[in-house]
Amino acid sequence: MTTQQPGEYSLNIRKPYFDLIASGAKTVEVRVGYPKIRKIAAGDTLRISCGDDTVTTRVARVNQYESFKALLDAEELAAIGGPDMTHDELVAVINNIYPPEKEALGVFALHLVLLPD
Repeated sequence: MTTQQPGEYSLNIRKPYFDLIASGAKTVEVRVGYPKIRKIAAGDTLRISCGDDTVTTRVARVNQYESFKALLDAEELAAIGGPDMTHDELVAVINNIYPPEKEALGVFALHLVLLPD
């Protein structure tokens, strides 16, 4: 039996959410099921960038959901949007980023652990 080596992936993210990840406040990144996202697994390294800034994280686990509603019902809201974002604000932000046809690809919660520089 062969053991698959952890992968390395990169994601671009909007500035407010990058800052939350960099500070350790945001530990769950929400994405839809594009082919690249479907390949990400626990143990993989994920470099998250915004402009010239980059942080490196390790994927602790990946949870898949049928909808954003299911994800928001199951995951810790502060880990997704930071300590000050309400459920309704998160719904509005997610719907602004991803239209319904993207949600149909499946919804993924990437649980991240910030790695030291």
